[in-house]
Amino acid sequence: MPEATYDAVIIGAGHNGLTLAAYLARSGLSVGIFERRHEDGGGVNTEEATVPGFHHNLHAQYMEFIDYMPVYHDFELEKWGARMIYPDTQLGITFADGRPPIVIYRPDPELDKKTHKSISEYSRHDADTWLELKNKVMAKEHQMAATLYSPAEAEDSAEASAGMMSAGLDLWQDLGLTMNDIGKAPKVLIDRFFESTELRALLYRQCIEWGANVHSGNGYGFLVSVLWLSAIHRMVVGGTHSLAHAMANAAMKAGACMRFTSPVVKILLDDGRATGIQLKDGTKIKARKLVASNVDPKQTFVDFIGEENLEPFRKERLAGWHFGPEHVLGTPSFALHEAPDYKSAKWNEDINRCFYTLVGFESAEQISDYILQAYGGQIPDRPGAGTWVNSLWDPTQAPAGKHAMNGWFFFPRASCLSEEEWDDIRATYNDKFLKLWEEYAPNMTRDNVIADRLYTAFDIEKKMGMPEGDFSHGRSGGIGVGMPRGYQYRTEFPGLYLCGASAGGGGVSAAPGYGSFKVICKDLDLPKIWKRESRAY
Repeated sequence: MPEATYDAVIIGAGHNGLTLAAYLARSGLSVGIFERRHEDGGGVNTEEATVPGFHHNLHAQYMEFIDYMPVYHDFELEKWGARMIYPDTQLGITFADGRPPIVIYRPDPELDKKTHKSISEYSRHDADTWLELKNKVMAKEHQMAATLYSPAEAEDSAEASAGMMSAGLDLWQDLGLTMNDIGKAPKVLIDRFFESTELRALLYRQCIEWGANVHSGNGYGFLVSVLWLSAIHRMVVGGTHSLAHAMANAAMKAGACMRFTSPVVKILLDDGRATGIQLKDGTKIKARKLVASNVDPKQTFVDFIGEENLEPFRKERLAGWHFGPEHVLGTPSFALHEAPDYKSAKWNEDINRCFYTLVGFESAEQISDYILQAYGGQIPDRPGAGTWVNSLWDPTQAPAGKHAMNGWFFFPRASCLSEEEWDDIRATYNDKFLKLWEEYAPNMTRDNVIADRLYTAFDIEKKMGMPEGDFSHGRSGGIGVGMPRGYQYRTEFPGLYLCGASAGGGGVSAAPGYGSFKVICKDLDLPKIWKRESRAY
């Protein structure tokens, strides 16, 4: 006999699983969430990674989807503790020789003037072009969001999907792009529109931050990662785990049951239909209506269902599935006495208070070489990083007068190095970065560092269950990177759904959880509780 029975069983309490759980519970279903770790959130994770009192986001850093994210507004997550700060100074790049930084401010008519002035230090053409393209995209931001949050398999009519496609093509053409440009790499388009190596460097990096391959991706990576999602970043007060905890509390308030330290080892099938799960300790949980998996497809189908139960098409699809290299990170954490004071600040002090600052690169070519090394299975020779000193904006993340920093390196897949080699990287790479950092901010000496830690791709795989350290759960061959991939929430097994990043895109959008809910609503004829007059999706 099963130990417990629910209408819906969800594997994994990452933010997408929590999103689906909250909506299903609000729809009247009994919901059980089973998480292998001791806490919720997955990559939405904050810890005192260096020394007590310093809070570091060990994976997700910024929230670019908050304005659009249905679960944030439908469940009033701010009341559950998920409060946001929207920094004026969004993106910056600083230079070792002390030449002027580039600072890009959040979209706002007055702040646009500051953005224009900053980019104009290198090219008035680039300043004009950036604001023209950015403002055109932001004027259509909710149409962009509708595409993300409206999976075709859940739409009521072909007309709805056709309407969104038409709006997207109109925007594409309004930006001066042709249909041939859809297949071009983001680097090609960045280089076409912008002439200064300084701005190109910052935009190459923004492209890869959200997982678009700047060299071999497609035009959607340029549209989505560079033009839309750049410079609209929020930060979570208290660290990103505050968002995860708010989601969990909202789901439990709606009636969902959370079970931690409960690793799933099997999805139970009855005549080909998903009917429940089995935990590592042998406990069986029954699902009356559905099982939803928030983990990657290989775990879901190979480990939990078994290859012997798969149809040839699924085996073929999984054979072409690969993890990374585009979405593989390393996270340096530093507890600091002082925040960085950059040489470039003599031109614009805002670089010292920038939410995201690119450190360690002098040109677009250096960024290009860096990412090619990481994607090619090598630890980059030049240890530059995107950095966040969140305590500049949120003093709760460090003791009074001190600062907590996090960064992102892009690293090779976890399997590219041995465990011993990752141990060596963990012990030495932060020191290499600090030495480079000091060239840009002379106060960033070892004496300014209270403690530091490096969280590698190997650590991400082991701790968070992201194969190879890939934050998007991988992708099948031939599908472009830089836009939500696949929208394949419904599976060939009746009663089994996917709700993780591989179904609807990486990043903290909650789109996969929301999209899975909409598909389930259609299949089970549940009330469309997501409908809002003020929202197209």
